Amino acid sequence: MTLALRLAEKGRGKTSPNPMVGALVISKGRIVGQAYHHAAGQAHAEALALRQAGPRARGATLYVTLEPCSHLNKRTPPCAPTVIQSGVRRVVVAMVDPNPLVRGKGISQLRRAGIQVTVGVARQGAEELNRAYRHWVRTKRPYAILKAGMTLDGQIATAGGESKWITGLQSRREVHRLRSAVDAVIVGIGTVLRDDPSLTARRPPRLTALAATQPCRIVIDSRLRIPRSAKILGQQSQAKTVIATTKAAPKARLRSFEKQGIEVLVLPGERERVSLKQLLAILGQRGMISVMVEGGAELNAAFLRSKLVNHVRLYVAPTLLGGTQSKGVIGGTSPRRLADAWKLKQVRTRSLGADVVVEGDL
Repeated sequence: MTLALRLAEKGRGKTSPNPMVGALVISKGRIVGQAYHHAAGQAHAEALALRQAGPRARGATLYVTLEPCSHLNKRTPPCAPTVIQSGVRRVVVAMVDPNPLVRGKGISQLRRAGIQVTVGVARQGAEELNRAYRHWVRTKRPYAILKAGMTLDGQIATAGGESKWITGLQSRREVHRLRSAVDAVIVGIGTVLRDDPSLTARRPPRLTALAATQPCRIVIDSRLRIPRSAKILGQQSQAKTVIATTKAAPKARLRSFEKQGIEVLVLPGERERVSLKQLLAILGQRGMISVMVEGGAELNAAFLRSKLVNHVRLYVAPTLLGGTQSKGVIGGTSPRRLADAWKLKQVRTRSLGADVVVEGDL
């Protein structure tokens, strides 16, 4: 099952809104078929592995990281009948599919066909692999990762707004891999006006060429102040940009962006600010199951106050800025009591070049 999980990992960033799935067919102690789900709309891992195994699947054991599907509400045929027809004797499943359309139905179908089914082998690893998918199925909103690069004293920019580059090259390379793995990256208009980022995912080692998989780039801009020359509006054929705004945006500017081919979402606003809950709900409806918030201090605070952050990842450089004018990682009003602070769970730390990565769940 460990190998099946490694196979599933190869689909990261490519399968949404489907989960990542890996499968192995074992006959007489040998691997006769192995595969992973490559992308939504393409064949599932079980079908691919069984196709590779062919007649050797008869009497064999199928290892799969997620319960085989059994419903017709999708673009590909259900996997449970394919597994039954293959003639496998036993199926080992890491985790039950949380999707209500499946949730145990595939396993029941296999058992009714006389196949021995074992469930729960390496379940924790499988659930961790598909934590974004599990969250999306449960809430209909994407799993949100708040990412920031900061100094040792918690600053993300100098008093003059300079922030390139606080962290080292190895941290920046990892961030580009993360962008390739999520469905969207989200920034506020302040970040666009100050830094003019492109927010594309680029390939190491030089981080100049575009990666094969690009996230959707989303700008929170309640008054539609983004300049037409902004880098984030470029490369639309390879990396799409969506602007989220409110009714406070000038209608003429809205129409001009739409004529330019830039999608603009007009969302309900609270005090003329974009409703982040509404935005994530729309992204979830579109099949986006993971997003990364790469905004400044105020957007970070807004996501945290809205209780929409699921995971925090901080890249901490061995640098001190000091002073009261530099920009902290979280803006807004500070809580008056420690009891009101956001507390991370399951915290992990590791070194990455000269930096330290601190991450945990909320």
